Amino acid sequence: MTDATPDGPDGAATPDPGTSAEKPVEQWATGGEPATGPQLSYLSTLAREAGRDVPEGLTKAEASELIDELQGSTGRGGQG
Repeated sequence: MTDATPDGPDGAATPDPGTSAEKPVEQWATGGEPATGPQLSYLSTLAREAGRDVPEGLTKAEASELIDELQGSTGRGGQG
């Protein structure tokens, strides 16, 4: 059984929904790569709703962390 499937928005592996462990962003093998188009698009939407700006030159890991932060402030997180 595998813990990932290659069906993420950028073709990267995504966690198997049957697993509960998430790897911290600082441990991502690709975390230092530039943020993906889908990440930047979603960040733009969240930032607009939160009245914030999206910094330029974000890495995948930084974009993920900012998405988490903005989801919390906009109520779009779906958790809780």
